Amino acid sequence: MDTSRSFVAGVVGGIVGAALLLLVLVLLGVTDVKKETTVRVAAPAAVASPGAPAAPGAAGLTPTQIYDREATGVVEITSTLPSSGTDVFGQPTSGGPIVGSGFVVSRRGYILTNAHMVSQSGSKATAVMVTFKGPGSQTRSVAGHIVGIDTLSDVAVVRVDTAGLHLNPLPPGDSNGVRVGESVVAIGNPLQLQFTITSGIVSAIHRDLSPQAGTNIFDGIQTDAAINPGNSGGPLIDASGKVIGINESIASTTGANEGLGFAVPIDTAVNSYRQIVKTGRVAYPWMGVTLENLTPDLAGTLKYHVTEGALVSAVAAGGPAAAAGIRGGTSTVTVQGEKFTVGGDVITAVNGRHVASATDLVKAVATYKPGDTVTLTINRQGATSTVKVKLGTRPANL
Repeated sequence: MDTSRSFVAGVVGGIVGAALLLLVLVLLGVTDVKKETTVRVAAPAAVASPGAPAAPGAAGLTPTQIYDREATGVVEITSTLPSSGTDVFGQPTSGGPIVGSGFVVSRRGYILTNAHMVSQSGSKATAVMVTFKGPGSQTRSVAGHIVGIDTLSDVAVVRVDTAGLHLNPLPPGDSNGVRVGESVVAIGNPLQLQFTITSGIVSAIHRDLSPQAGTNIFDGIQTDAAINPGNSGGPLIDASGKVIGINESIASTTGANEGLGFAVPIDTAVNSYRQIVKTGRVAYPWMGVTLENLTPDLAGTLKYHVTEGALVSAVAAGGPAAAAGIRGGTSTVTVQGEKFTVGGDVITAVNGRHVASATDLVKAVATYKPGDTVTLTINRQGATSTVKVKLGTRPANL
């Protein structure tokens, strides 16, 4: 049974329309104000017989060449969820299986997949089976164990015993270099059709994905390669045969593919992977502020002395920003039907990097580690100054 998390949403407006100014808690302890409405899907990847790949030419590898080279590095993930409660007779009910995808990233047996492939609602899967593609229609299934889960970036690491396995790690690419229009393929197990490949292009970049309430994955990759339930956790591969993302969600009005698939950028996934392998968890930097976008129109209406930036509406007591003396808002006003908390500091730069919005600030902070000290440029009632903030670790309940 395919139990990948698939939501039906009236998505397109939320994805391409202008986002309203919102007051929300930001990923990494700051609050982002723009959300993309996407639909969660789980999916596996396609696998093929090993073959000698042709060297990429000017146009790169063909889908056939990529499949022949990479498919044996893609796996099917089948996770068993713990009991979800009791039935009408008081008997425990099974959470059921989740069927999706993953891919090998190390000959030591490490596999990347989505967090939602091995956990739901805070509960880890009680068992994980990993299926590899063999010659022809042959497959081999082995038990895997969960090394760590990063729900904020929707990344999980599973490991298998390598004895008797000939692992084919897929090479990571550089998601920062992804360009709109370039060719990509997705390999996975859509609708339990094992080891399927689909092809398309990168439709857009810099999409903000929302794997769970209150968090954002920045710089998500949008593709029109067919992504369906069962593809989650599988690789999105560029024409050079390198993984540029982990297929994570779709936007759909029907729950099926409508050419709006989304992938977690591989750079984000690799950051999570390295921390999980080293410590079993992922630590995110935390500033402890709630933000709103200060736009030129809003700045003019409220007579701010700067025209854009991250407006601090609240500061968490005892947090890094509070310790540094950052001030939050003091009153609430309504502008064109939207409420804003005003009177707080406006952050306009991080270590000299210009900040035009709350999202800019979140992205800037995300490039640092807990314990790093950053210098913020702030405007307070018309006066510009700098403040040093030592970043903390994002609390688990945020």
